[in-house]
Amino acid sequence: MITAKHIRVLLAKPGLDGHDQGAKIVVRAMMNAGFEVIYTGLRQTPEQITRIALQEDVDVIALSSMAGSHLPFCRKLRPLLEAAGLGDKLWMIGGNLPAQDHEELRRLGFVGIFPTGSRLDDITQYVREKVQ
Repeated sequence: MITAKHIRVLLAKPGLDGHDQGAKIVVRAMMNAGFEVIYTGLRQTPEQITRIALQEDVDVIALSSMAGSHLPFCRKLRPLLEAAGLGDKLWMIGGNLPAQDHEELRRLGFVGIFPTGSRLDDITQYVREKVQ
């Protein structure tokens, strides 16, 4: 089992989403939990996220989406991640995620879904439980 200090997380801000305060709070919580976190900053493309995840050899690929474009973005990202051999990583997404979109996000492979207001401890505990 991978210990917390060995869990590597990529947290990315997709597309034109310019809201990163929540993402920075999650980054800090993950770091405080002992994870190594690579934060991409704003306005990442699916290609950039895939490249960074591959280069950094991460265990978790997490998106923070507040702009409402999460479904089209995840539809573009999924085949890129799979083609890069990253299908076995834990894919997560948080932010402004209406309940009616959760099932499609899961179908796209984003099994960790954390809407705005999720507890930070719940997020870090989920990562610990899923990454082994």
